[in-house]
Amino acid sequence: MKEGRAYPLGPTLTDDGVNFSIFSAHAKAMHLLLFDSEDASEASRVISLDPKLNRTGHYWHIEIPDILPGQVYAYRADGTYAPEYGYRFDPEKVLLDPYAKAVSVSRYSRAAAMKRGDNEGFSMRSVVADLDRYDWAGDQPLRREFRETVIYELHVGGFTRSSNSGVSKEKRGTYAGLVEKIPYLQELGVTAIELMPVCQFDWQDAPPGLENYWGYSPVSFFALLLATASADHLCNAWMNSAT
Repeated sequence: MKEGRAYPLGPTLTDDGVNFSIFSAHAKAMHLLLFDSEDASEASRVISLDPKLNRTGHYWHIEIPDILPGQVYAYRADGTYAPEYGYRFDPEKVLLDPYAKAVSVSRYSRAAAMKRGDNEGFSMRSVVADLDRYDWAGDQPLRREFRETVIYELHVGGFTRSSNSGVSKEKRGTYAGLVEKIPYLQELGVTAIELMPVCQFDWQDAPPGLENYWGYSPVSFFALLLATASADHLCNAWMNSAT
């Protein structure tokens, strides 16, 4: 293992493995958890970062060799617990990397994770993604004047989930399905689409018996919502790097 670099934040692929960097100004200790799979109930490796070697300013960092895209990981942070001053460190709770580009939710249970004590077996986890696998194909901003812009706001899943959407069955409710509807939107005169939340959110954050459909409970702003991704659509960098 190497000391790693403070920048960039999040997981970054290197020639030897992955560099991890996370911000915490007030943490007294930081631990990196590595899981063998999405379904693992506990971490196979726990790496405690040395505040003398693996910390630069407010950034905790380390480079781990021989790690590939698709690696599932998370953090534990220890520090002061004083809610009256805004400090709520709890080393028993497993934390997402706020700069991760993908999230694993296969073992997540909101009710179990929120109980007092260790939540490792029921937590969301972050996933290392290889962003270079996405081909932007020379994509450029349209640079359309705002006065000529017609914005259509939509929910990615709901817009194509119904059978009357005309979208092929395997792509309904996904980003790829939305792509199939672009000609239709153009016929309406739409020039820009404003997507309702597409980052990973907590779908279990809802009253009993209901689901959070709209997505206004984000948990990872840089990770796309897995529920509306499809394996054949390169927008989901992790799905492509892990397969």
